[in-house]
Amino acid sequence: MVNPWLALASGADPAERCALVRSAHEDFTAGGALNDRVRRVVADSWRRSAAALPGPEFVTPVEMGDAELADYRGAHPLARAMPLVRELLGSIADDGRHLLAVCDASGRMLWVEGHRGVRDRAEAMNFVPGARWDERHAGTNAPGTALALDHAVQIFATEHYNRLVQPWTCAAAPVHDPRTGRLLGAIDITGGDHLAAPHSLALVQATARAAEAQLTTPAPAPGLALSALGRDEALLVADGRRLRLGRRHSEILVLLAGHPDGLTGDQLSCALYGERPVPPVTLRAELSRLRRLVGPLLASRPYRLYGPVETDTARVERELTSGDLRAAVRAYVGPLLPASEAPGVRRMRRLLEDRLRRAVLGGGDAAALRMWADSPWGEEDLEVWERLLAALPESAPQRGAVATRARRLREAYAPGAGATFGQPPRH
Repeated sequence: MVNPWLALASGADPAERCALVRSAHEDFTAGGALNDRVRRVVADSWRRSAAALPGPEFVTPVEMGDAELADYRGAHPLARAMPLVRELLGSIADDGRHLLAVCDASGRMLWVEGHRGVRDRAEAMNFVPGARWDERHAGTNAPGTALALDHAVQIFATEHYNRLVQPWTCAAAPVHDPRTGRLLGAIDITGGDHLAAPHSLALVQATARAAEAQLTTPAPAPGLALSALGRDEALLVADGRRLRLGRRHSEILVLLAGHPDGLTGDQLSCALYGERPVPPVTLRAELSRLRRLVGPLLASRPYRLYGPVETDTARVERELTSGDLRAAVRAYVGPLLPASEAPGVRRMRRLLEDRLRRAVLGGGDAAALRMWADSPWGEEDLEVWERLLAALPESAPQRGAVATRARRLREAYAPGAGATFGQPPRH
């Protein structure tokens, strides 16, 4: 069976493959037609790119200047793993043919390293620290597509959506927090067509796993961590064992983690089902199934979690309480169980997001405002973009792009534009 994440089948001619995909790219960008000449993973990425970008040829945006970037990446969890990444991929970065790059979970390049001549060529397409290489800003590319799919992938030459990037081939793998499973970013190697060989994908995958091992830290006693931000199904890590929970079990654990003193059966039922008439046996059956999964973690009379559980929501709250606004925004990787309709979860989700958003708006910190504006939940938030524009110094290189974005949102929210404040406008 052909590995769908590899760019070239064994024995394939790179030049012939490049020409075939170039022709398919021209057909797609001219009229949207696609055929089986294009790998499915690439075809799906082209469609996402076409929906997000104005055309197939553009320069990727640079969003962070040197000073702001230095502070940001110094505080990023992947900074701890960089010595190991350089040790494993140092020859790649020094051989004059490749680049080593590491980005955060938003696709923002934190490090781009390699021979000066190769970096000079890459700068022409803004493959530089501080630039955004997620698919929404850069189109199909290995680090951006690896983040979008949460899987290691190669992107070969003309498979790139942006024509300016098509002289390059790259392979990237995502990196996760080993304790919570949270996506931290991706490790990438970029160079010529020879990187389409299977060894390059294996190399970045092995480096990503080594980086995750490097980031391993002792879990809080008794070794329990619950991650539910940006996830429809929560991840429970207990003494190194990872357990992905179903949606209802995710809601129950999130509610109990948010109420350490416990909830009665009636309170828990109301938080889960609202006013719907649900027989008590339904809740008891769910709790019985959950207890078989998590064992003594679940206590009763009242229902509660037995012992402390570290949650990603609590981490955001701690950073806010300590006044570290940037750390709070970094820790907030998405809404709490975003697909959940349970009334208690919806209330917790709204309260956390509202508190964090108010802090970002009131803090006047341009970096925190930028991180919030760049997120899926902030990209249509006119008030945040206007506050960001006010917080940026007149000399900031990104001020023009921010002003343009704020103006477009202002126009979209104008009477008759089809949008209401706080909701995305129609494009």
